[in-house]
Amino acid sequence: MKHRMQRRRFDMPTGQRMSMLRNLTTDVFKYGYVKTTEARAKELRRLVDQMVTLGKKDDFTSKKQAAGFIYDKAVVKKLFAEIAPKYIDRQGGYTRVIKLPNRKGDDSKMARIELV
Repeated sequence: MKHRMQRRRFDMPTGQRMSMLRNLTTDVFKYGYVKTTEARAKELRRLVDQMVTLGKKDDFTSKKQAAGFIYDKAVVKKLFAEIAPKYIDRQGGYTRVIKLPNRKGDDSKMARIELV
């Protein structure tokens, strides 16, 4: 039995799943938005909000944790210098998930996740 399962698995191994989510998180901070499936966007929202919260702390430990998660070091600098200071007064909800029309090939639900 799988009691208290809270995360989506996406039918892939843990390392592959985390790598995909890290790539999507990096792209959200790099471009401001990402177009992906609805389930991935909902799971990605948690991680992007966690990274913005780390950026708001702006101490050495937070920078090391963010640099260990986000692939591109320039994006980490952008997170701490530009993105996080915009959300100093905000208590959460740094992202917005907008539902898009279904994908033409396999009719999967699509969404766009972006920074507020």
